[in-house]
Amino acid sequence: MTTSFANGMAALIQQIDAPIASYLQSCVHCGLCAEACLFYTETGEAKYTPIHKVEPLKRLWKQEFTLFGRLLKALGVVKPLSDADLAEWEELVYDSCTLCGRCTMVCPVGNDITYMIRKLREGMVASGHAPDSMKTAARNALNGISPIGVGLVALKKQIEKQSKETGIPITLDQEGAEFLVVLSSMEIIGFPEILGALSKLFQRAGATWTIASDAYEGTNIGIQIGSRDVARALVQRVVTAAERLKVKTVIAPECGHAYQALRWEGPNLVGHPYSFKVIHIVELLDQWVREGRIRTKGKHQDRVSFHDPCQFSRRGGLDAPARRLLAGVAADIVEAPDAGAMSWCCGGGGGVSANHRAEDLRLKVFTAKKRQIDAVQPKQLVTACANCRNVMEEAIDHYEMTLPVLGLTELIAEYLEDDAP
Repeated sequence: MTTSFANGMAALIQQIDAPIASYLQSCVHCGLCAEACLFYTETGEAKYTPIHKVEPLKRLWKQEFTLFGRLLKALGVVKPLSDADLAEWEELVYDSCTLCGRCTMVCPVGNDITYMIRKLREGMVASGHAPDSMKTAARNALNGISPIGVGLVALKKQIEKQSKETGIPITLDQEGAEFLVVLSSMEIIGFPEILGALSKLFQRAGATWTIASDAYEGTNIGIQIGSRDVARALVQRVVTAAERLKVKTVIAPECGHAYQALRWEGPNLVGHPYSFKVIHIVELLDQWVREGRIRTKGKHQDRVSFHDPCQFSRRGGLDAPARRLLAGVAADIVEAPDAGAMSWCCGGGGGVSANHRAEDLRLKVFTAKKRQIDAVQPKQLVTACANCRNVMEEAIDHYEMTLPVLGLTELIAEYLEDDAP
């Protein structure tokens, strides 16, 4: 990625499309977005107001696309956007925004502030103003498949271990399989038991599945850092593998931005429709349960509450299928305040968990999620995002809470009926 201030300005100007112009012009400065953002509510600092974070984009729009703004710029009344301005805003754009979309939900005029942050990041990364750890993750993703350096050898070891535990083989590169499963690095390294759970679930459903040795990683750091080129390359890797293996469906991993990149943005990124479907594992399991292809027996007795991943529930609409699945295997479910589409973010989405310098701030703003949890006092949390799970486990340890976090897919597999078809 070639970076310079000139490149950044060119990229930013290119991002100012009709939606951006309408959003910036229609903002009524009501401040509702502030109360929807955990970075503002948990710190009280005005700089973390969502609409303030897009100020460089707003200034550039005024100076380049409005008559009055161009006039003031020509007269020297206002200063052009500078490299120093972008450097100052880098922390706000990357450290204090998870792209969760909660601010967008409350905007009275319908402005998509998340969309504006995404557009601003395109210019930021082009000018070199992005966190070093995220730049490294992007290079790793392009050169070594995984943003955190998880290689094929590590995946094979986890596959071997899970296959031994379940007695069910897991195949790589099986041409003609119905499903191609794409994983996130956190699933492979942090929660490899999901591989065993998938084996059981696919076997019971009578479906064939495989993992591509050259496209097993679904995490899209390009979406997070703001590089369309990186995002396109990572999606294309999965598309190429799916077409090579002639699968009918690609299953997005338990990672919100991977799901968003593959399902909603992928065809536009690669420039053509897919020859296959993309579905989240929760959608597939909900479908199989309703069709009777998998059945469960018994129920988890501990009191549980479901954590809604932002890209999964708020921006993906999968909160209802997840709750149907959970209700089938859990006897005592309690809904936290603001659950569902308005749930509070774990604090680590949008690349924040990959941004090492943001760790202290991320842990601080977890108090928003902590209040949501404390209000209902569950014994365990259940979620369907490996990144959320990892981020919450770190924060739970930080606040010395006793609260295990379970994966929904693994929970379903645990209660499979023995004689299911």
